[in-house]
Amino acid sequence: MKFKVIPLILISIFFLIFVIFFKGLKNSNIYTPNTNLEKKVPSFELKSFENNNIISEKIFKNNKYYLMNIWASWCIPCREEHEFLMELNKNQKIELIGFNYKDNFKNASSFLKDLGNPYDLIVLDKDGTSSIDWGAYGVPESFLIYQNNIIKTFIGPISNDDLLEIQKIIK
Repeated sequence: MKFKVIPLILISIFFLIFVIFFKGLKNSNIYTPNTNLEKKVPSFELKSFENNNIISEKIFKNNKYYLMNIWASWCIPCREEHEFLMELNKNQKIELIGFNYKDNFKNASSFLKDLGNPYDLIVLDKDGTSSIDWGAYGVPESFLIYQNNIIKTFIGPISNDDLLEIQKIIK
């Protein structure tokens, strides 16, 4: 009798552990940030690509749309989204601000020379702290801004669907 109870207890314990792990696999613990959260544009003071001091309060004007795009020359998805940024640059209703993230100046310049420069202004975030203030999770990431408020966040590379959404918003 004792020999029949021990295997039964072991099988019960194994089954209980299996059920716990199986339920754990079904629960997604992936954090997805809210991309439609409206918040004020964080203030910053950084150097531009032309080595001028740039203060955020002087960049973003009311009644105008801006797309602030965090990018880097070493970022492969940044190359993928670049064609969509070039297309968006043709629209006169929006200004593109490039936030060059933890990048080498020569590499960033070569990146823009090879693929074209879609940005109206580029600021250098050499240590990445200003991007963190914006709430960025990585590169590329873009923020649609209107009246000094971030009205939409695009995590990851801008796609054709994102481009169409931006064009619809700024009409």
